[in-house]
Amino acid sequence: MNAPAVEAIRRESLRIAGEKVHRDRVIEVTYPFTGEVIATVPKATIDDVRRALRIAREFKSSLTRHDRYRILMRAGELVAQRKDEISRTITLESGLSRKDSLYEVGRASDVLLFAANQALVDDGQIFSCDLTPHGKSRKVYTLKEPLLGAIVAITPFNHPLNQVIHKVAPAVATNNRIVLKPSEKTPLAALILADILYEAGLPPEMLSVVTGDPAEIADELLTSDDVDLVTFTGGVAIGKHIAARAVYKRQILELGGNDPLIVMEDADIEEAATLAAAGSYKNSGQRCTAVKRMLVHESVADQFTELLLEKTLALKYGDPMDESMDMGTVIDEAAAKHFEAVVNEAIAQGARLLAGNVRVGALYSPTVLDRVDPDMRVVRQETFGPVSPIIRFGSIDEAIRISNGTAYGLSSAVCTNRLDYITRFVRELHVGTVNVREVPGYRLEMTPFGGIKDSGLGYKEGVLEAMKSFCNTKTYSLPW
Repeated sequence: MNAPAVEAIRRESLRIAGEKVHRDRVIEVTYPFTGEVIATVPKATIDDVRRALRIAREFKSSLTRHDRYRILMRAGELVAQRKDEISRTITLESGLSRKDSLYEVGRASDVLLFAANQALVDDGQIFSCDLTPHGKSRKVYTLKEPLLGAIVAITPFNHPLNQVIHKVAPAVATNNRIVLKPSEKTPLAALILADILYEAGLPPEMLSVVTGDPAEIADELLTSDDVDLVTFTGGVAIGKHIAARAVYKRQILELGGNDPLIVMEDADIEEAATLAAAGSYKNSGQRCTAVKRMLVHESVADQFTELLLEKTLALKYGDPMDESMDMGTVIDEAAAKHFEAVVNEAIAQGARLLAGNVRVGALYSPTVLDRVDPDMRVVRQETFGPVSPIIRFGSIDEAIRISNGTAYGLSSAVCTNRLDYITRFVRELHVGTVNVREVPGYRLEMTPFGGIKDSGLGYKEGVLEAMKSFCNTKTYSLPW
């Protein structure tokens, strides 16, 4: 497909069936490092949303499994070809370092690859019915069908491409129609992905991108009769609002985390400190599975703290477009001010600042806090930024109690080689994932991912789980 045709499709998607966007209905996208406006996108109206949902519900895809495989594989190739351009766009709209945005584009290619291959997998089952004296000589079969109505996907700012693609790719693989509402702070990567999917052959009716003010359009996305399922990744308060509003619709809510890294007395302390730094500062700490709390056995806490401080001070942070930087900005100045405030509050309550807590606009330095109490706000709530709070403990019982002592239950990491410790952590931590000698966020794009408590309703994401959630199961039986 030639470039003019792709541009025409993009404009069609943005305008929603051809309606011209008024010049005064735009959202400005800013570069967090400088505050400059780098783009504008349409501010959709409720009528735009209704039209997009109606188009999605009424369209019936005739794409075969091979068609969907081919589209997703081609999209993956195009993402790889445009890796540098997409990475730069992500950095400009989010302030993430080029190291982080390039990594994100690579992960997005993985999602497309996995979804493409899963589109080819036969998802039916066969049950023989003559298994008991009460049975018959029949067989029951199942098949997976796309939802009758639209899927609404609402995505956050922290992974502008990968969070989007984790919802869109499984929808395409299962022949569904999806209306995507990306974060108004970082909508550009989502629009690029739509372009790429259209160019790869996806019927535009199967994906609409609606950019707008959540206060204006979110309620229609949640309550419309044209919607069968809402999939949301973001904060707890908004997730609970969605749960209350999207009544009698399927809901997949991937919410916040307060993930611990637990370092036992037998751990490889060098390895633990390396994992702690990577888990705290990658993506500017703006990940639901970032290391938010470091629970360290008191017998090794001084050694761990010294090594973590060394690794923190070695990090380079600053201009996100400078490819030598390990870390860029956080999403905006308001977020940076919040991190500064909760760290200052912890210091006032007795925590020791060892490094960081320096803010210039949206740029916030990697920060290490020692002697943190579990009741301090910096660790009781989710601090969604590059802060490393160290909590000291004396026994595994205390570590488990502290870890389970917040409202969240997404993921965790444990540094130990003792099987008895590992067994207890796997059994007793109230989380969706336990990673041994790895960061809490480690996963494949295929594997189940999600949390419990305030981190989610227990439903999982990941390509396989999303594809299951995005389908209806139909059962039929035959006399042979």
